[in-house]
Amino acid sequence: MPPHIDKTVARRFLAIRHLLAPPRALPATPESVLAVVDRLGSLQFDPLGVAGRNHDLVLAARIAGYRREITDELLYGRRLLFEAYNKSLNLLPTRELPYYRISWETAAAGRSGELLAGQGPLTEKVLTAIAAEGPKSSADFERSEAISWWWGPTSAVRAVLEALEVSGRLGLARRDGNRRYYDLTERLFPADLLEIRVPEREQLRHKLLSRFRAHGLLGSSGSGELWLGIGPAAVRGDLRAELVDRGEIVPVAVEGLKGQRYVVADELPLLAQAEREIAAEATGAEPRPGDGSPGCSFLAPLDPIMWDRQALAPLYGFDYRWEVYTPAAKRRWGYYVLPILFGDELVGRIEPRIDRGSKEVRILGLGWEAAFDPLESPGFVPALAEALNAYLGFAGADALAPAADRAHRSLFGALAGRVRVRHASGRRAQGGAISATRPAASA
Repeated sequence: MPPHIDKTVARRFLAIRHLLAPPRALPATPESVLAVVDRLGSLQFDPLGVAGRNHDLVLAARIAGYRREITDELLYGRRLLFEAYNKSLNLLPTRELPYYRISWETAAAGRSGELLAGQGPLTEKVLTAIAAEGPKSSADFERSEAISWWWGPTSAVRAVLEALEVSGRLGLARRDGNRRYYDLTERLFPADLLEIRVPEREQLRHKLLSRFRAHGLLGSSGSGELWLGIGPAAVRGDLRAELVDRGEIVPVAVEGLKGQRYVVADELPLLAQAEREIAAEATGAEPRPGDGSPGCSFLAPLDPIMWDRQALAPLYGFDYRWEVYTPAAKRRWGYYVLPILFGDELVGRIEPRIDRGSKEVRILGLGWEAAFDPLESPGFVPALAEALNAYLGFAGADALAPAADRAHRSLFGALAGRVRVRHASGRRAQGGAISATRPAASA
């Protein structure tokens, strides 16, 4: 019978093991980025930057003074991280590359391989040019006809470059904004690393373990996206049983969640720490998540702690949906909305927009869970101020333009002496503010 965990313990454990209790506790160094990746296994990449790219937001919530250049150097300079598909496009430790070759091999045997075969002359032209002249982007080749590709019609040369990358023949040399420059894989990674061959089943088992490492308390079900690239449910079940038998994950039962959940075995001491903290608070001690005062952080939409959307309501009483692909008229909260974590509770949502021209962060929307009052919750206003100042630094902004609706005036009044708040004359933040009084809904 697996041990039973109260939901309060589960929330505390997740905050601690996600390096969010307290938030921003790591220094702004390459070693901190690598430490976060080692803990979480992978970071999901998304290029949208209106509030910061997803992986940068994940790191900024855990690293004080984080700058995107730190990770870019690890990716494209020192190459201690690399991009590959694992659930989706992820940043992964380069030393684990042999365990992700299966993604290359699957692509080469599938649609990408078919496209490259059908575009044989263009494929050869692209490879020859890169081999002779070094990294190139699609803009370095003549415009080509549009062909059908993953998301719709795109230029043939762009599709060929992407197919060569996902098949492992090319890799990303660098990104210039959203423009990608490709080079031969053998020029990007050490030859001895590329020569390593890991049996397919071992690769799949490692990929499955990476999903448990990312979230920290996954079960065996959830959305199909959680398990992309690992095979059907029966295969995952066998691999999961192997991970349990090998002592790499440990089954537990969590209050309010159906079925067994799994903790990475190395993190059992963190689970014990969470149990001790919650037990102490039950006797009247002040909350000290992660042995520190409750802090506030803004979570990326694709932060690993948010991966299991079906567990959010039972654990936190919180619903969430990333609405960037939802038509504007159907959005309930906003285009790019970040959950707000306070201590180990999800208490609200914020929609920041970075205006790099004016060096300003505009708050387009802000809202709180029905049972949460930001002005009455002990310690929240200074914690929110710290989170906002950290976000301003991350955004390279000089000041904050608050949400324009009246519902938040008292809160921003309380923040005014703690955060650089700019009330532009006659100027209102664009976009609809999230109501502070609406009940919890999806964002």
